[in-house]
Amino acid sequence: MEKMYFDSAATTIVRPEVIAKMVSVLKEDYGNPSSSHSYGRSAKNHIEQARKNIAKYLGVKASEIIFTSGGTEADNLVINSAVRDLGVKHIITSRIEHHGVLHTVQEIESQTGIAVSYVSVKENGTLDYQQFESLLRSSNEKTLVSLMHINNEIGTILDIELVASLCDQYDAFFHSDMVQSIGHYAVDLSKISIDFIAVSAHKFHGPKGIGFTYIKQNSGLKPLIFGGEQERGYRAGTESVHNIVGMDEALRLSYEKLDEERDYILSLKQYFIENLEKNIEKVKFNANCTDSINSTYTLLNVCLPVSIDKAGILLFHLDINGIACSKGSACQSGSSKGSHVLAEILSDEDLQKPSIRFSFSTYNTFKEIDYVINVLKKFIEDN
Repeated sequence: MEKMYFDSAATTIVRPEVIAKMVSVLKEDYGNPSSSHSYGRSAKNHIEQARKNIAKYLGVKASEIIFTSGGTEADNLVINSAVRDLGVKHIITSRIEHHGVLHTVQEIESQTGIAVSYVSVKENGTLDYQQFESLLRSSNEKTLVSLMHINNEIGTILDIELVASLCDQYDAFFHSDMVQSIGHYAVDLSKISIDFIAVSAHKFHGPKGIGFTYIKQNSGLKPLIFGGEQERGYRAGTESVHNIVGMDEALRLSYEKLDEERDYILSLKQYFIENLEKNIEKVKFNANCTDSINSTYTLLNVCLPVSIDKAGILLFHLDINGIACSKGSACQSGSSKGSHVLAEILSDEDLQKPSIRFSFSTYNTFKEIDYVINVLKKFIEDN
């Protein structure tokens, strides 16, 4: 059976060029980057060149790029260190953040009693910016704002320029999880007043287990992991050279092909929307995920008209038909909690229906979409 992958928001297919580059480094440049001999210097050169390249893509200094194991570690590093080192006594976030942020904030709150405020979320998945400004205005303590650029479940795009401007106005630190945006959108951090970001390579056709954080120069953050002096002292431990090189190559290719691939992926998404509406009566699209301006072109979150007793087997049915995608509600997961994101925006009635996230890449085809819609249509008609 042919298998079809519609779960690129979870992780992407690694580009062949990236694999080739990583294999070359594993074979030829296996020295420890901290070693002073030629093998070590060669490995170190790969790391620093990648750092310079990534910094150039984002409009920042190479010294402001710190390699991590991925977005979750980057989120943890920034949020924990900001509270410990920067005098932060108040965190403003939202309830639709990635768990790498939410769970970190909740743990800090339980351990320290730090004040945490949550920005309200509208039915279309956007934040209440007026309330956000009110939270900033009324804060009497040093504040860290942590809001993701693109939501990983519903695709809503944060007005990052507005948030950055307000944080600057009220003298708050601004951290953004940019895991779903870097590699898919051109971002010039030199034009945005932002202090910290988190990024993962495996979201833009790079390897898993590698990412980075941008830490604005002279931020005052201190390390969480101690040992050697790697990564400007922020993160001790021997660097994963092949992964860093792979991430650099993946990001280079993503931005080199950005316009072409974005147009193609957007056309796939629009085709999917049009044909779902034609073939499945009462289909709904969660949040504003059909909005090509205010939601990312890379994913679609669909609420399907399926009875409660059959909702739990939908994801399994798709899987056995060769379709990989992600669940979006308790009906599919078997969990009483379900999606914390959808719980904030959907009615109780719609939460009982299965919501599925389909996320796209340049490797998907229109033929695959036709197949997915036929499988969905038959499942719904049979129920």
